[in-house]
Amino acid sequence: MDFDQLAERGYVVVPNFLEAPYCQRLFDYAQSLQASDWQQAGIGRADQYTTNTAVRQDKIRWLQRDIELERAYLTMMDDLRLQVNRELFMGLFDYECHLAHYPPGAFYRKHLDAFKGRSNRILTTVFYLNPEWQEADGGQLVMYGERGNVLETILPEAGKLVVFLSDVFVHEVLAGNRDRFSITGWYRHNTSINGVIDPTR
Repeated sequence: MDFDQLAERGYVVVPNFLEAPYCQRLFDYAQSLQASDWQQAGIGRADQYTTNTAVRQDKIRWLQRDIELERAYLTMMDDLRLQVNRELFMGLFDYECHLAHYPPGAFYRKHLDAFKGRSNRILTTVFYLNPEWQEADGGQLVMYGERGNVLETILPEAGKLVVFLSDVFVHEVLAGNRDRFSITGWYRHNTSINGVIDPTR
């Protein structure tokens, strides 16, 4: 990963972050999950959490360490957290992430992942699992600049990792024509009080 680019621009797009066979394993795993393994994604946190399908239509599954494949991904991303801290001194404390499934036609309207001073989410990561994805399949991640200008339109191709500052970049997920899978996560600061860490979700 280009840490200099992340420091200078606040975001980085990494093609082929993981090798194809491992991406395929994650993709096959996501496809094998039952409907009961997923929950309707919501917006907000804690007592302000709500679902609103006019804003967000994906389904999610939070990764846990008691399942081997999920644990391996979490461990790998924790190793990346340590690298970021060594290179950029960001003081990242932990990581949370979920699988996301966007059925055909599903979208997520423009939003920020964190608001300055109101969240401990610092860096957002999005890792894509979709083999042989084409422009015509849609489902792009669109990232916006301060004036609402489009900075990047990113195709959700298998193996691609996107990392960006959670409280800086407004972004959205466009509707796609195929089932679309990704793993979305956040590196967080520790804003615990009396040893109780902030609610993760």
